[in-house]
Amino acid sequence: MGIQISPSILAADFANLQAAAESVSHADWLHVDVMDNHFVPNLTIGLPVVEALGKVAVQPMDCHLMIEDPDRWAPAYVDAGAESVTFHVEAATAPVRLARELRSLGARAGMALRPATPVEPYADLLPELDLLLIMTVEPGFGGQKFLDVCLPKIRSARELIARSGGDVWLQVDGGVSMDTIERCAEAGADVFVAGSAVFAAGDPDTMVETLRSTAVAAAAAPR
Repeated sequence: MGIQISPSILAADFANLQAAAESVSHADWLHVDVMDNHFVPNLTIGLPVVEALGKVAVQPMDCHLMIEDPDRWAPAYVDAGAESVTFHVEAATAPVRLARELRSLGARAGMALRPATPVEPYADLLPELDLLLIMTVEPGFGGQKFLDVCLPKIRSARELIARSGGDVWLQVDGGVSMDTIERCAEAGADVFVAGSAVFAAGDPDTMVETLRSTAVAAAAAPR
């Protein structure tokens, strides 16, 4: 697995999500932010929209659940068509059980951490996961400024993943752009969620390719 780009439709035109998906045909994933106005102070989309989007998107869907009670709701997003489902550890009651359930349904199981949540206490959970998401902004709204204070956390997460010996993707989400993606790649991230940087570009698909090539070069640079 190499560098992957997952454009966030949170920054797209909600009136035509099919066109948004088609405009980033070279993306590896389509990132879908689900917010419930409880875990985060914003309300976006839910199961019916995810199911409809899954019928027209050419990319697999990567659903990031910023919701309360993911233990109850996360499996339904697999049924709705998501191939990767990420829950927040701060909201999950039984994260290991939930990750195993998502995997048993055929999806990749992801676990997200807010900027202030340390990664080290969850090192033992890594064998249960396919993806670890480090939030580089406070979850809830797109277009926020990247938090540089999260870079050491990304490095720590990469080290923990290496020690665990598993094939866990390290995703970053929040303020990812041409100005920040190199630092994230150098720190060890390999899956990048970009919203405004992609969908505000004149050619979103070209921006996907540019972000990918920039991250590939940064990841390959000698340390």
